[in-house]
Amino acid sequence: MAVPVPVPRQRTGSTVESAPARETSGGGDLTLLVIEDDPAGTFSAPELPDAAGTRVRIRTARNLTEAERLLTDDIHCVLVDLALSGRDDGDLDGLAPLKHVLRLAPRHAVLALAAEGDSERAAAAVRVGAQDYLFRDELDSRLLSRAIRYAVERKRADVAQRQLTESRLRAQENARLERGLLPTPLLQGSKLRFASRYRPGRSRALLGGDFYDTVRTPDGTVHVMIGDVCGHGPDEAALGVELRIAWRALTFAGLSGDILLSTLQKVLEHERESEEIFATLCTVDIAPDGRRAGLCLAGHPSPLVVRAGRAPELLPYDGGGPALGLLPRARWPRREVQLGEAWSLMMYTDGLIEGRVGAGTKQRLGQDGMVEMITEQLARGLSGEELLEAAVAQVRELNGGELTDDVAVLLLDRGRVTAGHSPA
Repeated sequence: MAVPVPVPRQRTGSTVESAPARETSGGGDLTLLVIEDDPAGTFSAPELPDAAGTRVRIRTARNLTEAERLLTDDIHCVLVDLALSGRDDGDLDGLAPLKHVLRLAPRHAVLALAAEGDSERAAAAVRVGAQDYLFRDELDSRLLSRAIRYAVERKRADVAQRQLTESRLRAQENARLERGLLPTPLLQGSKLRFASRYRPGRSRALLGGDFYDTVRTPDGTVHVMIGDVCGHGPDEAALGVELRIAWRALTFAGLSGDILLSTLQKVLEHERESEEIFATLCTVDIAPDGRRAGLCLAGHPSPLVVRAGRAPELLPYDGGGPALGLLPRARWPRREVQLGEAWSLMMYTDGLIEGRVGAGTKQRLGQDGMVEMITEQLARGLSGEELLEAAVAQVRELNGGELTDDVAVLLLDRGRVTAGHSPA
């Protein structure tokens, strides 16, 4: 056992090294703050042998006030004498000084120093937050070195685990929040069937810059909308949610067509972070009889429609207006289209058509490629959720990996439609 050597108390914050140990690849300097009310004015510190590979610098404080002054960022570990007199704080277990140090140094490793016959209080010190305890009478150099290193590493592990837990809780909370911001279709009383697929471009997120919604107003009209804020970060996702909620409120208030889009543009202009941000939008209002609809386009790709006995085709997109936020006095004319008795209407964002058609190529799928892809999938008998799932999966496969842009795609069905055949 190494011979204990007295180390003079340093009340100015300077450091004193114990007998120097030889530096090794596995060693490293450690700084220990000892808080001990020693009437003799010294702390009996063991001499560290060369084999320990550790040099311990020791700072000493005789009370908590002095300890606060000496507790700097370069301290690795704090050794608190449980016999230290000081703050009472109404504590009956005699651990008030230790608890004060734990509050004072939440990121530091803390060791408790106890008398040999005080094992119960030493164990209690660990329960309240100390990393370990040492008995004064059994202390030797190797034990002290090992205890300090163990306490430091355990504290680091505890901090890392706490940060990981906090990160997971934040992620879960964000997921619940984002999930709550996703739309819930309001189609009670409608015979239309609704399906959707949504995949944000940013990693580990549920929301992106794409947004959509569909509602049925009291007159029986079904309104459906899909849009895309330029970019796909959290700010764009937040703006997309604001636009979606505004669209729903304005739709229930009776606005439609050009008046609704003009009002949404005002919302965008007030809520966006810079004048460069814009949003594309497509709105469709389907008459109560389900046979006709009104279409407004604001710089957005035109929907795809499948009518009974006819091949899939894009709705007319000439005459649409610019994206929201580009021109202050823009107009968005409403175009009426005939749907017929049985039909399927697919609305999508450009993330579905801007993926590449082969790894390493520059060619994009485009609207024509999408129409061809949907035609083949309809010929295989796919519909509803299966059709959308297959479409997104095939686009990703053609791209040779995950799509970098957000993808949103909706499907509204009336009756059962097979491309090129009469309705069932």
